[in-house]
Amino acid sequence: MPDDILSIPPPPADARVTYGSDPNQFLDLRLPSSKQKAPYPIVINIHGGYWRAKYDLGHAGHLCAALTAKGLATANLEYRRIGNEGGAWPGTFEDIRSAYSFLMQNASQHNLDPRRIVTMGHSAGGQLALCLAAHEPSLKRVVSLAGVVDLQRAYQLHLSNDAVVEFLRGTPTEVPDHYREADPMQLSIPQASQWLVHGSDDDVVPPDFSRDYVAAKRKRSVREKEDAHLLEIPGSGHFDVIDPRTPAWKQIQELVLRLSA
Repeated sequence: MPDDILSIPPPPADARVTYGSDPNQFLDLRLPSSKQKAPYPIVINIHGGYWRAKYDLGHAGHLCAALTAKGLATANLEYRRIGNEGGAWPGTFEDIRSAYSFLMQNASQHNLDPRRIVTMGHSAGGQLALCLAAHEPSLKRVVSLAGVVDLQRAYQLHLSNDAVVEFLRGTPTEVPDHYREADPMQLSIPQASQWLVHGSDDDVVPPDFSRDYVAAKRKRSVREKEDAHLLEIPGSGHFDVIDPRTPAWKQIQELVLRLSA
């Protein structure tokens, strides 16, 4: 499936809500129909784009709308990115944490159930979703879709013209504190069920990123009690996993619905 999902306008959100004063600190909220029983389980979605301002949350509106049609509230996060003032690490991640805190503090206002949260991110958003789970003990379920979950390896492969160097503001060696805090491979996430989803034909973020992440976490599971799972989808590419029109989407939707139950 081509990457035309990036350019097709998504269905409109129910509300655009600001969680900060910067123009990029907002989220698009979608709520199930009034026939659904409130409070609603919620999916917090973090879009990808190698952390760059060139890419915004628009394309992720499609998967959010698809999940909302199945009875889940969705919050599609926007945040400061490389090229925005204050973007890159740590500002980008500070925005993700602020948006999460805002949603938890205002859950009742929007009929959201703070006990039933799934955090999900695509590509660079997968890195941010796992980092959020590492820093927020209340998060119990996190899904990475074709995630950039190993920053050292992403740097070694020079993915997307050294996007990791731009994001960290230096190489992993030059900024070791940033690297340790930002790299999911280095972080402990003992309280959360982690699902790494990847298409076997992904030519943007190699599927070995998710395979090796799960293998590494399982090796450490006895000591750190991490719960990591791999869902590899044969024949699927980088954008298939966020496109509700693709065969891959059915498996992802079923996973998110199960985690939200």
